[in-house]
Amino acid sequence: MKRADNFTEREKMNNNNITQTNQNAMELLVGEEIEKQMQLLPAKVAEFINQVEVATFALNRLPPLYASSKEGLQRQKNRGKKELKKQIELAVQQGLAAVQRDPLRMSTPLVSEEDRDLLEANAHLQKLLDLVPDQDISWLVDFVQELLTKIENQEMTEEYINQLYYKLYGKWNDETYYYK
Repeated sequence: MKRADNFTEREKMNNNNITQTNQNAMELLVGEEIEKQMQLLPAKVAEFINQVEVATFALNRLPPLYASSKEGLQRQKNRGKKELKKQIELAVQQGLAAVQRDPLRMSTPLVSEEDRDLLEANAHLQKLLDLVPDQDISWLVDFVQELLTKIENQEMTEEYINQLYYKLYGKWNDETYYYK
């Protein structure tokens, strides 16, 4: 049988614009255990604990429990709670102790690609705000949005480009945008 050409309906459904992923149930279990143990710490101590470092410490000492479906994730969580509860508690305790031992240790955190993009966008926005003295750039956002819409819809004519130029030129040369 030629399997590559004979997808089942379920396989087709899973491939329709949905990117399937996997998740480590152990990350969820460790997160829950960290929250539980953090509540037992004095508030002054807890505020200086980097929970990501505690989780990393613990996860490096525990087996992964990956799942690629909601049902599988629930099964893995149940398995972890049943079979690895004591190991999870101990790994988190050790992680908390290790992080508390060296609270002033400097480290450069890893940043997700999404957060990195957001930080970059904020930096560009700040540069733009620095260019406009009165800090009101709403007109510029509208301008760019209109421009991008016209480009996307392939409605860019020479006349329209000239209109945009004069809109931008007129707004930018408005005396309210000059330092006084």
